[in-house]
Amino acid sequence: MKILVSVKRVIDYNVKVRVKADNTAVDLTNVKMSMNPFCEIAVEEAVRLKEKGVASEVVVVSVGSKSCQETLRTALALGADRAIQVETEDGLDSLSVAKLLAKVAKEEAADLVIMGKQAIDSDNNQTGQMVAALLDYPQATFASEVVIENGEAQVTREVDGGLQTLAITLPAVVTTDLRLNEPRFASLPNIMKAKKKPLDVKTPADLGVEVGSNVSLVSVTPPPQRAGGIKVGSVAELVDKLKNEAKVVS
Repeated sequence: MKILVSVKRVIDYNVKVRVKADNTAVDLTNVKMSMNPFCEIAVEEAVRLKEKGVASEVVVVSVGSKSCQETLRTALALGADRAIQVETEDGLDSLSVAKLLAKVAKEEAADLVIMGKQAIDSDNNQTGQMVAALLDYPQATFASEVVIENGEAQVTREVDGGLQTLAITLPAVVTTDLRLNEPRFASLPNIMKAKKKPLDVKTPADLGVEVGSNVSLVSVTPPPQRAGGIKVGSVAELVDKLKNEAKVVS
């Protein structure tokens, strides 16, 4: 069984994001970048399935500029077998990315596509669902447990009311939630080995996909600073402030 995992290069989650002075974008100058945390969980799950003997090959793919090769090398150091970069300009919308990933999945004849449920930069939570729709594959989102047997995936997913278990036939698309696993750290020997693992570069034209964004960025603004809390002397004063100042009750 072949597993395809998508990964995305994003601002490291420990970094405080700054907005450019002209509000046109997030300032990336000298900012530490890393693999999207949900994608890291997806890579870990694919590698674990290979270690169990369920999968025979793990392929990672990323869509973006040459800088995303660093993220792909990280995934290779974590245990993936080979990598594919689809070279495009950064900032494509979710549909364009989904079209490219779906084409790669078809060309690779992947039995299972594992993706992070969302990226922490755009926070859209929609690319995985779009890939499943384009491929006409069954999907299971927000996975907290994945078991593969008898040509199907038993996926436990987190929903508002608790846990839901789905049985989906392969090939399929699964998106990962935080509690699926704890990603490993890449060891130095594996980091060195990753430099020799194959990394292919393709273009949208190679895949026969036309890309273009239907989404335009109007402006980026930082969230308003939170005001300090205050103490009130009575319930009546609290209700008055909630009603007339915060305007959260009527």
